[in-house]
Amino acid sequence: MERSREIADFLRTRRAAIAPESTGLPADGRVRRVPGLRRDEVARLAGVSTEYYTRLEQGRAGHPSAEVVQALARALRLDPSEREHLADLLLPAPQAARRAPERPQRVRPGLHLLLETLGHVPAFVLGRRTDVLAANRLAREVLTDFDALPATRRNLARYYLLDPRARDRVGDWATIAAETAAMLRLEAGRYPEDRRLAELIGELTLKCPEFTTWWNDHRVLRRTHGAKHYVHPLVGDLHFSYESFQTPGDPDQTLCVYSVEPASPTADALRLLAGWSTPVTT
Repeated sequence: MERSREIADFLRTRRAAIAPESTGLPADGRVRRVPGLRRDEVARLAGVSTEYYTRLEQGRAGHPSAEVVQALARALRLDPSEREHLADLLLPAPQAARRAPERPQRVRPGLHLLLETLGHVPAFVLGRRTDVLAANRLAREVLTDFDALPATRRNLARYYLLDPRARDRVGDWATIAAETAAMLRLEAGRYPEDRRLAELIGELTLKCPEFTTWWNDHRVLRRTHGAKHYVHPLVGDLHFSYESFQTPGDPDQTLCVYSVEPASPTADALRLLAGWSTPVTT
């Protein structure tokens, strides 16, 4: 992506989301032609000159200090994911850090063992670009059988946004799909030169009619915890709480675990699915 355009669009959409009357800035009587804050108001809130902020938003100010980035984050009321994205866009980083490694990611044996130990609930490991690196049996049953796909197609974003079955299986599909687009936007800020990520975004743009709208919102998200709802064709509604953890030794791998309330209908349904999907041994 073009870096200066990405900076401009992100800052513009974030300041447009702030109601001027909520900032405590005095009204100056000028007619507002666009929603949200003007550039000079963001500059005042951040303690920088209007000229400097304008050059910064246009991608012409070079790399600001970490203190300026923090001041901008406060002025624009950014959440933790947005603050991370702003730092990725504005602070300098080694060239190698902006290009995700081309070599395949590997899940170490201990994590594979952990997935099987968590065999009573769905659990899986995501890598860069939301690639599904490993998944236990219940994760493959509740979502889709990633192991049956070619290795290059095992990707959570591709499943959610491009697999027609996902629209029926994923409860509140539009919300989950939009959040997945926001996850990819966050990663694109971290790795702007990742060729495979650019190819994935291009594929989603061409094949998912809604993706362009979500992408142009410039929303970013690092998923940490929350709730998920699936509709399984055999057992019906499944409700989960999920937790996501960066794995030790590789910050680009995330362990995702879906938990259930004991003795709940979902827990009962998972026991049925586990029994149906367990291989028969002699």
